[in-house]
Amino acid sequence: MSVTTDLDTRPFSATLRASTLQVHEKANYSTYMRALLGGELSQDGYTQLAVQYYFVYSAIEAASDRMAGDPVGGEFVFDALRRLPSLERDLAHLVGPDWRSTITPLASTRAYVARIEEASAWAGGYVAHHYTRYLGDIAGGQAIRRLLEKTYDVADAGTLFYHFEGIGSAPKFRDVYRAKLDNAPWTDAERARVIDETLVAFECNVAVFDELAQRLTEFRTAE
Repeated sequence: MSVTTDLDTRPFSATLRASTLQVHEKANYSTYMRALLGGELSQDGYTQLAVQYYFVYSAIEAASDRMAGDPVGGEFVFDALRRLPSLERDLAHLVGPDWRSTITPLASTRAYVARIEEASAWAGGYVAHHYTRYLGDIAGGQAIRRLLEKTYDVADAGTLFYHFEGIGSAPKFRDVYRAKLDNAPWTDAERARVIDETLVAFECNVAVFDELAQRLTEFRTAE
């Protein structure tokens, strides 16, 4: 069935999820994520992911600031979702008090940030990147939080990125978010653009995971 037909017969949020399922699975089952979730990496192996997220979320949340007054994009700006304050506390714990002067983005992260900045000139592009990251953190990211606490002995500072107490019930919040996707006043052509950009956003995440995977020997725990 074509995407256009799906857009006509299903809620947009359902079409978006179905259209990106394959690349979503590609990200979840990347070499780096399988090693992380398998408890195979050192704490530094996770820290390098948190470092990359700092640059990614700096870009997304700067876009949120710009979108706050937009009639469409502004619907997806939630102060309770902001991750930078938590990431800053996590990195101070994981890297040290001088973390700001020591961290650097990977080449794939720089490309990801550039894409966010470019795509967020349009509300739909902003939403595509916003959706890809935040809904994943609220749902699947909780597995990483539990892993950090149980396997890597990191709790509170170090895992704050995955704490979303400010949104209340996670399932209810996801329902609210999906309703906003369904009700956004995009044409079918614009919805197709949102899907395309969401696919790009997932591929940007995969590229970061793949670049991190090049350092797995360094990141693996000693036997």
